[in-house]
Amino acid sequence: MTVTRETVLEALKSITDPVSGSDIVSAGIARAVTVEGSTVRFVLEIDPGKSEAYGPVRDKADAAVAALPGVEKVSAMLTAHSEKAPPELKPKKAAQPQQQQQAPQKVPGVARILAVASGKGGVGKSTVSANIACALAMQGRKVGLLDADVYGPSQPKMLGVSGRPASPDGKTILPLRNHGVTMMSMGLMTGEDQAVIWRGPMLMGALQQMLLQVQWGDLDVLIVDLPPGTGDVQMTLAQKTRVDGAIVVSTPQDVALIDARKGIDMFRKMNVPVLGMIENMSTHICSNCGHEEHVFGHGGVAQEAQKLNVPLLGEVPLHLDVRLAGDNGTPIVAAKPGSAQAKVFLDIATQLVDAGAA
Repeated sequence: MTVTRETVLEALKSITDPVSGSDIVSAGIARAVTVEGSTVRFVLEIDPGKSEAYGPVRDKADAAVAALPGVEKVSAMLTAHSEKAPPELKPKKAAQPQQQQQAPQKVPGVARILAVASGKGGVGKSTVSANIACALAMQGRKVGLLDADVYGPSQPKMLGVSGRPASPDGKTILPLRNHGVTMMSMGLMTGEDQAVIWRGPMLMGALQQMLLQVQWGDLDVLIVDLPPGTGDVQMTLAQKTRVDGAIVVSTPQDVALIDARKGIDMFRKMNVPVLGMIENMSTHICSNCGHEEHVFGHGGVAQEAQKLNVPLLGEVPLHLDVRLAGDNGTPIVAAKPGSAQAKVFLDIATQLVDAGAA
């Protein structure tokens, strides 16, 4: 029997919301229900202050859906969402000492966390992340890669990883591995053509789960491939987790550098050390005549890095092999380790190891 979204919702309606007393569908708790063949996924979006009360609710919801004919696998994620009343509607209270914000926490087993970011999309941040991860693994480091670009995950494609991560106990997730890199991505949890349509709180909850509920094992460094910009994911990562350093990727043209500048400013305001900048698509050498052409300009990132007093870690050329390697699931450092393109990433990895950042 084929399971449908409607039958899943009916099953979830049999579960009572402990706060409102109605079922979890009518209460708006059960969200993002998706059905892919025999696999069902849904999210329970709750008030973070009532997380303990909803652990049994998730277990009951998981069991109710798993009992449906045709269902072989269920993934139920618990995310936190707090509705705050406008200030004018809150009762006035006597002045109280400001509560100290909880310090960022380390991820168990992970020695260092390195964020790779960009101010805007399309500058090759994910390509850089995948190649640095593989380059560090080739140097004997224990490397993890978290694809935190939930709306546009690309690491499964770039690292040649497919299949669904297993969850032996229904609470922890086993990541996948290729090219010596342990990897987790929302792209492994959803269909390749399926959009993730989540609000900020659901996004932040998913990030927390991928950081803390994935069995990363003992890692020298966990590289976090961030989405472009300075939004919810970046803030959540820096506030909740101890990030040991950030690398900002940009192309040389002014439009990209404007946004890269904002990314560096964000990390500095959030007390995350900026380890350096990388200029991607720096120069292009014609494969037929050998002519060097600066398609997006050249040297802009070097000038910006000097102005902002951060190191320039490397200049990655614009080359067809880099694109083909990523599309084929084997980053250029693993596909052609002796190439000039791979050497740039290997040199960057060496700098990070020598600096104690990886």
